[in-house]
Amino acid sequence: MGVGKSTVGRLLAERLGVRYRDTDDDIVAEQGRTIAEIFVDEGEPAFRAIEKRAVHKTLADHDGVLALGGGAILDADTRALLDGKRVVYLSMDVEEAVKRTGLNAARPLLAANPRKQWRELMEARRHLYESIATAVVPTDGRTPEEVTQAALEEMELKEA
Repeated sequence: MGVGKSTVGRLLAERLGVRYRDTDDDIVAEQGRTIAEIFVDEGEPAFRAIEKRAVHKTLADHDGVLALGGGAILDADTRALLDGKRVVYLSMDVEEAVKRTGLNAARPLLAANPRKQWRELMEARRHLYESIATAVVPTDGRTPEEVTQAALEEMELKEA
């Protein structure tokens, strides 16, 4: 959350000369409501089912840069579909997350005690992110352009 996946994803797509897509945007367009509204109205399990369908559909028909929501990798089938694909994990620490997002109420998983919940989410997810990542790119203290360049360099090194 707030790591810059949309901004960096767009920059990567531009630099690579490919299309950009964000599954969160697809979900909002299809559902006609925000991610936060889906969480409030239907709960996290219902959102994760919607997210899984969106990710699987997009992975099947999109060949450019794809930004996934932070919880998409919780699903084992999704992780299996990502196996063998170039995946960049944009990482940051909690202090950077606070600076970027304020850990505000618009983030449904962080509604109460945001710093503690962010840390718990990252402790539960980090190993999953790292397990599917071709490259891990820290974003702390970097501009989107610097993160994009680092991602390109990491991907080049991993492909050599």
